Amino acid sequence: MRDFDSVQRVDLIKQMCAGRRVLHLGCTNYPYTDDAIAANMLLHFDLEKVASEIWGIDADREGIDILESRGSKNIVLGDLEYLEDCPLNDTFDILVAGEVIEHLNNPGLFLNGIKRFMNDDSELILTTVNAYCAMRFFYYGARGRRGKAEPVHPDHVAYYSYSTLKLLAERHGFEVTRFYFYNLGTEHRRFVRWFNRIVNDICIRLAPQWSDGLIAICRLKPSSPTV
Repeated sequence: MRDFDSVQRVDLIKQMCAGRRVLHLGCTNYPYTDDAIAANMLLHFDLEKVASEIWGIDADREGIDILESRGSKNIVLGDLEYLEDCPLNDTFDILVAGEVIEHLNNPGLFLNGIKRFMNDDSELILTTVNAYCAMRFFYYGARGRRGKAEPVHPDHVAYYSYSTLKLLAERHGFEVTRFYFYNLGTEHRRFVRWFNRIVNDICIRLAPQWSDGLIAICRLKPSSPTV
């Protein structure tokens, strides 16, 4: 697998977490926890099956209660922008921040805060939607109602590209060691309209940078403090 290849997001995360100690940030996917569980699409459950040990942090008590009612353990209540207040004190092999950074008002506070859970060998997996996703460009142009019907999650406050995500990570003491584009996930294809699937499949054959999202694998810079 080469940098800038188009990959399956969930498959890559599971491969990297297999047999490792994992911290899953924003693990409940609340308020869509029940929907994700019903569709067999909750990432935290997938990671519980492959990690040697897994912990989670999430700000939504309701989502934590749902996961705990289904047998999940080691989930801590905490605000991702104020991780210095989190009662968890440990370091992990892999930290997963899947589809969370685009929800945050202050992503720099989040990146600074997660350093306390990392050591020199830890890897951070950052995934987020792609600012240049061809499928969304097509949908917005064809059905956007002059800008009123943007195909965006109602809780997203930002889009990222390779350059902006890399620069944000570097400004906060990380180096991006690997970078990929992720394709429209096999778990999501059944919910995407047929014409959007066709546009997606054609475009990523031409250029992976038109893919659905981005994956940055990061480590702490040698000079970056962990606390």
